[in-house]
Amino acid sequence: MTITRRDVLLGAAATAALMPLAARAQTSEVVIGATYPLSGAGAQVGVDAQRAFETAVDIINNDQDFDLPLAKGLGLPGLGGAKIRLVYADTQGDPQKGRAEAERLITQEKVCAILGSYQSAVAVTISQICERYQTPFLSADNSSPSLHRRGLKYYFRASPHDEMFSAGMFDFLDAMKKKGAKAETLALFHEDTIFGTDSANAQTKLATERGYKIVADIKYRANSPSLSAEVQQLKAANADVLLPSSYTTDGILLVKTMAELGYKPNAIVAQAAGFSEKALYDAVGDKLEGAITRGSFSLDLAAKRPMVGKINDLFKAKSGKDLNDNTSRQFMAMIIMADAINRAKSTDGEKIRDALAATEMSGEQTIMPWKRVKFDEMGQNNDADPVLLQYVGGKFVTIFPSQAAVADAIWPMK
Repeated sequence: MTITRRDVLLGAAATAALMPLAARAQTSEVVIGATYPLSGAGAQVGVDAQRAFETAVDIINNDQDFDLPLAKGLGLPGLGGAKIRLVYADTQGDPQKGRAEAERLITQEKVCAILGSYQSAVAVTISQICERYQTPFLSADNSSPSLHRRGLKYYFRASPHDEMFSAGMFDFLDAMKKKGAKAETLALFHEDTIFGTDSANAQTKLATERGYKIVADIKYRANSPSLSAEVQQLKAANADVLLPSSYTTDGILLVKTMAELGYKPNAIVAQAAGFSEKALYDAVGDKLEGAITRGSFSLDLAAKRPMVGKINDLFKAKSGKDLNDNTSRQFMAMIIMADAINRAKSTDGEKIRDALAATEMSGEQTIMPWKRVKFDEMGQNNDADPVLLQYVGGKFVTIFPSQAAVADAIWPMK
């Protein structure tokens, strides 16, 4: 029997057709999608997220002397040194736009994983699309507790959710009460998407369990043109502590309206979001001396872990600002996802998903004040401890918990 060149070529083609796509191609780059608002009210958050991801990718793709996964060496060694390439999608802060953009990233851009997405309401639809296409989704900075409780196999979150954050906030309030601070009554102020609603539910539960009295529970429409009526209600309630759950533009409007109507709360303890963003303090920081926010990140950690300061310098060179609660989580999300892809030695969604599920990264290998990164059966990391930060003299200082604090809380706020 004579075997012709045509027979050889046909046989090779048939064999290739039976091989998985990831095994067929020599992987020179790994494409990861990032879904963020790049236009509209949340655009600055999206721009800052780009800088955070780019900082992480620069460290991964180039040889850097940091005690981070994949910092030393070039690219992903598990994939022959393949480099990471990012593809961005503009969600405009809209859940349906997020859904469409996630599907485009998967089907047209051929991303092997997606990171996102700031607004928890947008993460709901993106994660549903990722589940359909068996593409891992890592919630970099979404904090709604319900996100990881929907039975999704391809959903993961390394950072705390709002029940964890709120527990830290109430631990702080408990500690302040023991010191004699007036913190008996609370006012909840929250926007009407899943972020604000879940935050308020968590805080209501904790307030009941710990003996605090909620004297105002105000839900407002996100991106509302006016908050005058709502602030009048806050002023009339005159709670000891105001607990806002608001994105940046709403937070700015809230603080401006408070000043216009002469409402000066005894203390503000915020559920981060807008209250962790430089844009808010650039606009109304003169009215927020002593405001407190929960957070995932503390730049004060640089004193104990010098690489935190060095990585902050890299980010600042790109963005003109320091890492904050959001950008630090975005940075770590890229590191965690890249680490999983590297260990999977594949761009296959199921293999990356299994590698994510097997993640165990010590806190010392992160820029965060976390114990470790290890996901439970629902994809949530339960070892990400929050911190409380106070805005003093134009910057944030860590005031809680005691093992992370560098200053005592100023109470009441000035």
